[in-house]
Amino acid sequence: MAAAGAAGFRLGQRVHAAGDPRRSGTVRYLGPVDGHSGDWVGVDWDGGAGGRHDGSLAGRRYFAAAGDHSASFARPSALSAGIALPDALRLRYRVDDFTKEEQDEMYVFSTSQKRVSVELVGTNKVRDKLKNFDELLCASVSFMGVSSIGSLEELQGLVPNLRQLDLTGNLISQWQDIFSLCQALPSLEVLDLTNNTMENDFVESPLLKNIRVLVLNNCGVSWELIEKLKVPFACLTDLHLIWNKLNIITTPVGKFVHGFDTLRLLNLEDNHIVSWDEMVKLSYLRSLEQLHLNKNKIKHARYPSNLPSSGPLGDVAVPAFEKLQVLLLGSNEIEDFPSVDSLNLFPSLMDVRISDNPIADPAKGGAPRFVLVARLGNVKILNGSEVSARERREAEIRYIRLVMGKAESSDPEVLKQLHPRFAELKAFHGIEDEKPTSRTSGPQKMASGLISITLKCVGPSMGEKQPLTKKLPPATTVGKLKSLCESFFKLKDIKLRLFLEEEGCPLPQLLEEETASLVELGIGTGATIIVDEES
Repeated sequence: MAAAGAAGFRLGQRVHAAGDPRRSGTVRYLGPVDGHSGDWVGVDWDGGAGGRHDGSLAGRRYFAAAGDHSASFARPSALSAGIALPDALRLRYRVDDFTKEEQDEMYVFSTSQKRVSVELVGTNKVRDKLKNFDELLCASVSFMGVSSIGSLEELQGLVPNLRQLDLTGNLISQWQDIFSLCQALPSLEVLDLTNNTMENDFVESPLLKNIRVLVLNNCGVSWELIEKLKVPFACLTDLHLIWNKLNIITTPVGKFVHGFDTLRLLNLEDNHIVSWDEMVKLSYLRSLEQLHLNKNKIKHARYPSNLPSSGPLGDVAVPAFEKLQVLLLGSNEIEDFPSVDSLNLFPSLMDVRISDNPIADPAKGGAPRFVLVARLGNVKILNGSEVSARERREAEIRYIRLVMGKAESSDPEVLKQLHPRFAELKAFHGIEDEKPTSRTSGPQKMASGLISITLKCVGPSMGEKQPLTKKLPPATTVGKLKSLCESFFKLKDIKLRLFLEEEGCPLPQLLEEETASLVELGIGTGATIIVDEES
């Protein structure tokens, strides 16, 4: 205990390296170190920032660190316990108490070596405004070593009208401090605690109706804590929980998460979620409009259609995810079409991201954009790009041709299972199956079945060539089309690559499969093929 008193620190305290607020960690040991005189502080640094060991030294374990090289011992003088929030605000937004170095930067020397003041455009306006901190509406004290809220009266008098506060990368860890902060600033609506290692429990909490947006990215929080936080933060509209290694949604009562009645956006990106069943637990968040799940490990997604007839609290049942409009599933591991088709069952879903999944990567056997557009009948924004009426019509017609050309079976039930929207789209666009007829034969029959495509030659060594429009049989393969392009554009000894231009896609789609026919690729009249050379 004497060592702890001498060091001036306590176990579990958040600290940063003296002079470097961005290098922060947690005190895990206080006392002597064998072979070294004086008092030492054992620190487990965040993210392994400059650690040397795992809490053991010379064969003796002093504490258990989070990583093999995240810990080190430091003299108390090499660490800082941080500063109070009012001091950080004054440091960040001060206008009159400039240091000598800062004052020197505000002058230049004339030819006679006299100091001439440099007046920047708008300086007076900014100075006049920041002299009155009560006019400050948004403030950021990120990475300034803030470890306490300080005097609540002082804080309230300093920034009484503050609406947004960014506390990213500081030393705050106790929820009681956060609750006091929110009570002291009744105008505060947006609070960002990113990169603060928060405790996963608290005893008592007030009702904080003023906070609408809470950002807890990389705060080490669990869903058990989130269940507790929904009591004080009952009026949240946006909750961000990126980088918290979350993989399980725990529900203390029943199978579904309830509460969060005003929550519209839940951001769970970059966590460790594998099972879609965990997301089903969010089905009855009654106001949820956006669910962000990018960069997880989800393999399948299904609309929860087999839920009980009554709601999670025994009330009248409402559709699962009734108001969900935006679902971001980019950079996961989804590889099956039923996951894509299931998105049609969400009652209000209009904006979907499934890019960087195997199912959406043609290079990995996934589907090109036009197939995804056709299979997702209600989506208006796909992978960040708007789906126009023209793109939807062309994608659906092309998709119909693709299915007709590569149909695995003529059995309607099998087709419905593999391509749920196929029959609906055929009827909507008035496309009939091709039927043989005795009235048309020979060249006339062949001509009626040709498709018209535009060929654009863009290779740097091919010379300037005008685009050509050609009518070709639907059975023309990619390999055959390359040979035809050599003839059409009089190209010799050049290896060609063909790309299909698609509306809504920033890059043309490479046509790699030499034996695939135009009809099998869903390419029909009006398509544009880019003819390029291999690099």
